[in-house]
Amino acid sequence: MKDVMIQITAAQSDAEQNRDELAEFSTEGRYEFEDGSGVIIYLESELTGMEGTETTIRFRPEGAVLSRVGTLTGQMDFTPGERNTFLYETPYGSSTVGLQTQRYNAALNEQGGTLEIEYVVDFDHAFVGTNTLHITIQEQRGNEHGKQD
Repeated sequence: MKDVMIQITAAQSDAEQNRDELAEFSTEGRYEFEDGSGVIIYLESELTGMEGTETTIRFRPEGAVLSRVGTLTGQMDFTPGERNTFLYETPYGSSTVGLQTQRYNAALNEQGGTLEIEYVVDFDHAFVGTNTLHITIQEQRGNEHGKQD
């Protein structure tokens, strides 16, 4: 694993296709890539409303799984063409949420790159909105060889 800078842009469109920027922020994290697959790990911030939560994204060419542990707990499976459900647990209660990945593009290598995911969210099969995640990974300066864990 090596130290990286992670830039995340998350947006949501509702049923009327009104676009609302949810968050755009940069954070430090850890990154590993091998044979087309890898892991991105970072801590959520107050800006996302998930302070105290660690997010792990395990990606592969055909999809990704995003897991959160801490203040919020949940696991989201982004496999294009499949509808998945997950339990979304917060300090205020739990909900079962459905998601279907519409678009997935992992342009990542040993140095970093981009991960783009577009997915539809529903509650009990009722459309809530379309979300997009755009994640950019860059090596931190002076860390070209990475740290060994």
